[in-house]
Amino acid sequence: MLPALPDGDERELESSEEGGGAGEERRSERHGCTYHGLYGYRRSSQPGAAAGDGSAGGTVAHTPSTEDFSLSLLDTNLPAEAETELRSFIAKRLTKGALFEGMGNVASVGLSIPEGKVGCYYCSFQQESLLEMATLESDINAPEYVVCFLGGSEKGLELFRLELDKYIQNLKINLDLEQKNLEACVSPYLRSWFEDAICPIQRVVQLFQDKLASLLHAALSYTPVEVKNADEKTEKDISRFLAAASLQGLVQEGTMTSLCIAMTEEQHKSMVIDCSGPQPQLHNAGSNRFCEDWMQAFVNGAEGGNPFLFRQILENFKLKAIQDINNLKRFIRQAEMNHYALFKCYLFLKNCGSGDILLKIVKVEHAEMPEARNVVTVLEEFMRETSVA
Repeated sequence: MLPALPDGDERELESSEEGGGAGEERRSERHGCTYHGLYGYRRSSQPGAAAGDGSAGGTVAHTPSTEDFSLSLLDTNLPAEAETELRSFIAKRLTKGALFEGMGNVASVGLSIPEGKVGCYYCSFQQESLLEMATLESDINAPEYVVCFLGGSEKGLELFRLELDKYIQNLKINLDLEQKNLEACVSPYLRSWFEDAICPIQRVVQLFQDKLASLLHAALSYTPVEVKNADEKTEKDISRFLAAASLQGLVQEGTMTSLCIAMTEEQHKSMVIDCSGPQPQLHNAGSNRFCEDWMQAFVNGAEGGNPFLFRQILENFKLKAIQDINNLKRFIRQAEMNHYALFKCYLFLKNCGSGDILLKIVKVEHAEMPEARNVVTVLEEFMRETSVA
C-alpha cells in the first residue's frame, strides 16, 4: 500500500531523480532551495510610527488598519524582490488577525524566486526572557517577531507543522534576538530549519534501510529503545522518528501509558541500537510482517530523497495501524455474543501482519471489561497454539 504524494511534492521527487548518479549533489541542491525570513513586529497607537530601532534591514512596511503596525526585516536569505513580496503577504495576514503567538500556519505563496510558488510556514512569537521581564511599557509596545520558513509545497509543510512549532519554541527560549547575537546564533539557526525540522525522518530511513522494520515495530509497540555510541544529531533523529511513528495522540492516553508499563514489565529489556559502526546494530529487536511491508515502502521511496514523501508514508502507516485496531475492537465486541465472530477475530489477527501488537493494545484497553477481556484471553491462546506472530 503505497501512499499518494502531497500535491507539488511529486514534481519535486521527479526532478530529484533526473540526472543519474550524483544523489548527494541533488539532495544538497534541493535543500539549498529553502528560505527563511525574520521580522520585528511592533504595534503602535501612533499612526505612521516607524520601527527604526536599529534592526537590521531597517525597511518598514505599513498597512492601514484600525491598529497601525510596522514590520522591520531582521534576517533573510531571500532576494530583495522576493523578500518585499513576502513582507507584503505577512502584512496582509497580520491585518486579518491570522497570526497566533507560538502557533504556526501554512500557506502557499508566490514569490520572485526560481521555484515560483512555495509552501510558507509563518508564526509570530515573543522572546521568553522578555515575557518574564517586568517593564514600564504597555503590552501594545512589547516587541514581537514573525518568522517564515519557505520550501516544498503547502501540503508538504503542513505535515511538519508541529515540528516547526517546536523549532520556534526553541528559538523563543534559547536564542537571544539582540542585534549583536543575530549573525552569530540566530541566523545559523534559521538557515538550518529544513535540515533540523524536516529531514530527521529521511536521515533515519537512509541510515537503517532494511532494519527500519524493527524501529517501526518498537514505535508501534511502545518498546523502550536505548541508543548507544551515537552522536547527538543521530540520537535526536532516532528519537524524533520514534515519536513521529508512534500512535501518541491517536489512541487513548491511558491506553498508551498502560501499554508502556506493560511492555517494560513484560520484556525487562529495551531494544538496543548500537551506532558504533557504519550501519546500526540492533539487539532485542522485534518485527512483524506489517512493519516489514511498510519498511519496503520507505526503502522504495529512498531513491528520490524527498523528506515530504517519507512523512506521508509514515502518516499512512499510522493510519493503517489505527484502522486495524478499530477493526479488531469491532470484531471483539461482536465476539462477546457470537462464536463465529470470534473466529473472524482470529482470522483477522492471523492475516493483518501485526497481530502481536494489536492484541497487546486491545488487551490493555479492555482490561476493565470482563466479557471483552475473556475474548482477548481466548485469542491469545489461539495465537500461542498456532505460533502466529
